[in-house]
Amino acid sequence: MAKGVRIVITLECTECRTNSSKRSQGVSRYTTTKNRRNTTSRLELKKFCTHCNKHTVHKEIK
Repeated sequence: MAKGVRIVITLECTECRTNSSKRSQGVSRYTTTKNRRNTTSRLELKKFCTHCNKHTVHKEIK
């Protein structure tokens, strides 16, 4: 069975992952889909992080 062109990826907040002195112990994550033929590199989007309470860069992890 052939794999589809669109795949589900997970976006994770870069500031929550690197900052150890934050107020909560969570990491903001979003799921979305991308076209693997058109976008071969890792995806980076600015999304709202509920733990940082601001818009931050979220990078693709899987």
